[in-house]
Amino acid sequence: MTATAISLTSSLTMGTAMAADAWPDLPIGIKSGIAARIGDTLYVGLGSAGSDFYALDLADPAAGWVRRAAFSGPATNGAAAAVSGGRIFVFSGNGKESDEARSAIIFDTVYAYDPDTDGWTKVDTTTPVGLSGAKALALQDGRIALVGGYNKELFDDYLAKVAATDKEKNPDGFRKLVDAYMGMPPADYRWNAELLSYDPRANSWSSLGDSPFLPNCDAAVAALGDDAFTLISGEIKPGLRTPEVKKVSISGSSAAWQKLADLPSPEANDRQEGVAGAFAGDVGGAVLVAGGANFVGAQANAADGKWFAHDGLKKGWRDEVYVYDKAPDGTAVDGEAGGQTSGNKASSGKIWREVGKLPTGLAYGASFPVSGGLLIVGGEDGEATPRREVFLMKWDGKALSIEH
Repeated sequence: MTATAISLTSSLTMGTAMAADAWPDLPIGIKSGIAARIGDTLYVGLGSAGSDFYALDLADPAAGWVRRAAFSGPATNGAAAAVSGGRIFVFSGNGKESDEARSAIIFDTVYAYDPDTDGWTKVDTTTPVGLSGAKALALQDGRIALVGGYNKELFDDYLAKVAATDKEKNPDGFRKLVDAYMGMPPADYRWNAELLSYDPRANSWSSLGDSPFLPNCDAAVAALGDDAFTLISGEIKPGLRTPEVKKVSISGSSAAWQKLADLPSPEANDRQEGVAGAFAGDVGGAVLVAGGANFVGAQANAADGKWFAHDGLKKGWRDEVYVYDKAPDGTAVDGEAGGQTSGNKASSGKIWREVGKLPTGLAYGASFPVSGGLLIVGGEDGEATPRREVFLMKWDGKALSIEH
């Protein structure tokens, strides 16, 4: 799912270890939805599942994924979600306000799910900006931090114009419309660069400052504890990803940003394009990143000033798995200067490495740190099909293994 709920407290609480055959598949394939964890219960839904919402009790995985109350708002894709006060808050996303609507929009709504009552409520607030493609992270004091997000005004206008233009009858007009939108440089999309904070108790919004980097959407996020997280790759404009990795540390009303080493080039390509919709999580102090989607060749086009960078390129679903962990014996580790790293190394003694493959190329699903590894739930495969599979990706510091 493009918007997984990451709690900087609860998601790092490891569940009970389970055998390889204890991970039940989803009732239906789910991509571009939401995910959250409250205690030992995992929640996934929305996105390609429409209003469907499911829960898995880690204490009784044999019971499988249980359908919970259907989402009460319009079906939404790419929403951001996080846990606070025992409830799951769902922000924004995109979709049609009604069946009669001609085009989708970015929502500015907030909904809350209460597992005790198994019910949804619409919160009496609106998001300050469009948060489709954003990430939401729970802070220790109950606030929720939100990073990234598409510009609502520009995106709504573009989708309305696309819906009003007949591609068959007016191919030149349609192409001109798409070229104009897709051909803008990253800054012109005016994506959300502000790190926002929402306080559910006060029902209020505040700012934690702007990112010093280009804002990006559909990034992967790994919660590190102590109100810190790693923001990995993601889009900087439609079709163009970034290999950049940043660490964000929140303290009170401000945040510190630090650039870490970029994702390394995959063995299959001589250039790291960056990935959107990858799976990620902190497993025993090592950050695992897997899968995601990109367009090979987009980085080169952008470097040549071709801002419709993915024009004519085939979208690819990646299967690489990277780890940010202690460097192997004998591997030199460079120091940092002003928070910048050299190559793919960092002064913490950690380094990015490609350590294995997923069973198939996969993106836009959910990932949960659990005992023994990172649980991968659903996603989209190379045929753009929502998947039902659930499997555990294990890292012991030396080797990667996968249990279904």
